[in-house]
Amino acid sequence: MTIKPDKWIRHMAEQHGMIEPFEADQIRYKDDQRIVSYGTSSYGYDIRCSDEFKLFTNINTSIVDPKNFDSNSFVDIKNDICIIPPNSFALARTVEYFRIPRNILTICLGKSTYARCGIIVNVTPFEPEWEGYVTLEFSNTTPLPAKIYANEGVAQVIFFESDEACEISYKDRGGKYQKQNGVTLPKI
Repeated sequence: MTIKPDKWIRHMAEQHGMIEPFEADQIRYKDDQRIVSYGTSSYGYDIRCSDEFKLFTNINTSIVDPKNFDSNSFVDIKNDICIIPPNSFALARTVEYFRIPRNILTICLGKSTYARCGIIVNVTPFEPEWEGYVTLEFSNTTPLPAKIYANEGVAQVIFFESDEACEISYKDRGGKYQKQNGVTLPKI
């Protein structure tokens, strides 16, 4: 028996705690105002970013080095919006906490509403048995400031289910981003 993708996502979220908090429907309005949608979609789940942002700044003129990233390259912002300067980026964390089952792989893609404005969300997988809040990266590819809205949809997670569990999961490997809580900077 085949389960429809949206029902499968609901089942996995409700029975296995895969997504918390979980919204079973697609939410398009908040306080009678149209918002960028979030919640269950046909084949995935539209996630939100929280109101915690790390905005990249070059005022300290350091070199961007993934092996030795300088946390002073960011300004912390807690707000319902984040204005990203031209040709810059910001990090945020999801509202949702994920627990990916051992036989599931996900891919996180940016929503087209943001992409059509030149705001790109980095494509990233959530590996089998990865758990935590997702750190999202928003790149403003435009020559103008760009706005990101907290607590509204920013990206979509697509789920791929395998017939069998993987041999070695992210948890088995002791993945460095396991159970991250806040906006997490690069680690090696």
